[in-house]
Amino acid sequence: MEFFRIKKDIPFMRHALIFNVISALTFVLAVFFLLSKGLHFSIEFTGGTVMEVAYTKPANIENIRKSVEGLGFTDTQVQSFGTAQDVMIRLPAQHGVNSTQQSEKVIAALTAQDADVKLQRVEFVGPQVGDELAHDGLMALGMVVIGIVIYLAFRFEWKFAVAAVIANLHDVVIILGFFAFFQWEFSLTVLAAVLAVLGYSVNESVVVFDRVREAFRDRRYGKLSAPEVLNHAITSTISRTIITHGSTEMMVLSMLIFGGPTLHYFAVALTIGILFGIYSSVFVAAAIAMWLGVKREDLIKPVKPKDETDGAVV
Repeated sequence: MEFFRIKKDIPFMRHALIFNVISALTFVLAVFFLLSKGLHFSIEFTGGTVMEVAYTKPANIENIRKSVEGLGFTDTQVQSFGTAQDVMIRLPAQHGVNSTQQSEKVIAALTAQDADVKLQRVEFVGPQVGDELAHDGLMALGMVVIGIVIYLAFRFEWKFAVAAVIANLHDVVIILGFFAFFQWEFSLTVLAAVLAVLGYSVNESVVVFDRVREAFRDRRYGKLSAPEVLNHAITSTISRTIITHGSTEMMVLSMLIFGGPTLHYFAVALTIGILFGIYSSVFVAAAIAMWLGVKREDLIKPVKPKDETDGAVV
C-alpha cells in the first residue's frame, strides 16, 4: 500500500555528512547531560515506600494523587491494581522519615476524604532492589543490542549490522539525554519504551536495507553506485514510512493525551524514539553503511567466468 510514489530518487546521501555532524553533536549533548545531570530515577530504582489501600467503591485516582502530592510528596505513583477499589501508592524515600511515618501521614489525608478507606499493606522497597532492577534493565538492553547485531549480520552483512546498531544506540542515548536534561522521571515503563524503540527503529533500518539488497540484485540498477542505490532504497520506502510511523504516532499521541500520568512518560519516550528512529534510519544507518564502503559484492557474490575448456586437459 502506498499513498504516493516518488519517481525521481531524492539525493539523501549527498547531504549525509552534514546530517551526520548534526547527529554527532546531538549525541554528544545527550551524553553530556547524562553525565552532568544524570537520570531522575523513580522509586523502582531508588527505593521508597509502597502502600496498598482499599475502598468500598471505585477509587478516584486523580483525587488520591492530588491528596498525596498536597502532603509534599513528589514523584509519587498512584495507580489501580487488581480491582477498581484497590489502589497502590508509591512514595519516594525521604531523609529522616521512615515508611511507617510516611504511610500514617498519607492514610490520615485519605481518611479525611473518605472514612471507609483501609490500609492493606505497607512495604519498604530498599535501594538494593533498585540496583537489581537497574542491572537487569542494562542486561536486557545489552542482550537486545547483541541480538540485533547477530540478526543483521546473518541476514545482510556486518557493515549493515554495525550501521544499524550505531543508529539504534543513537536513538536510545538521545531519549535518555532528553530525560536527563528535563529531569523527567525514569521508571520501568520508560525503560520498556526504550527497549520498544530499539526494536521499532531496527525494523525501519531492515526495511531500507532490504530494499538496498533488492536494488543491488536488480539488473536495472546495475550501473548505480552504492550512494545512488541507498538514495533509491530510502526514496522508494518513504510512503511506507509515513504510513507506518504515522499510524504508530497517532496511537502514541492518544496515550500521551488521554493516558494520564501513568502512561505520560512512556508515551513521551516512544514519541521521541519514533521521530528520531525515522531520522536515524535515513541519515545515520544508511550514511554509516555508505561510509563503511558497502558495495554490491558484499551482498552478491561475483559470478566466476566459466572456463572455456570446462576442465578438460589438453
